[in-house]
Amino acid sequence: MTIKIQKKKNCHFCGAELKRKYIDGIQRLFCSFCKTPIYENPIPATCVVVLDKDNRLILVKRSVEPKRGMWCLPGGFMELFESPERAALRELKEETNLTGEIDLLLGVRANANPVYGTVLVIGYLIKNFSGDMSPGDDASDIDFFVYDKSMPEAAFDSHDYFIRTVFNNMPLLQQKKELL
Repeated sequence: MTIKIQKKKNCHFCGAELKRKYIDGIQRLFCSFCKTPIYENPIPATCVVVLDKDNRLILVKRSVEPKRGMWCLPGGFMELFESPERAALRELKEETNLTGEIDLLLGVRANANPVYGTVLVIGYLIKNFSGDMSPGDDASDIDFFVYDKSMPEAAFDSHDYFIRTVFNNMPLLQQKKELL
């Protein structure tokens, strides 16, 4: 996948025109006016694998680009000064109207994104949740799915990875519950 993100032209601190300069052995954007390197970093996001007592998976249908109309895990971008856990639970509420408790950190993956370049996705497992499920925020639909061949393709590679991680390790996850 070729990513073409919009080029930054002006310093977000002072508005001056940006130039390219070698800093720390890498060519970076640099503001000559305020003498500031402009670091271009991945954008942090979270997602949650939510399972009911029958191990059915909750997926939401995207109503926005990228991947409008495809199914994905509830999730989205972290806000400034927000922890990844708080972002995951906020996104769960915004997209599904459910509240939940995080069971487990599933991992961290990177997704290529046509607008932001790279999105760093932090995945969590939630098995304890409550509320009246309904699509919200940027979801047009929501449903439970059994993990099998009839389940829709996940919109993002990172979401597919987290789903597979959970279902490929289900015996270990159930054993963890018995140990608690």
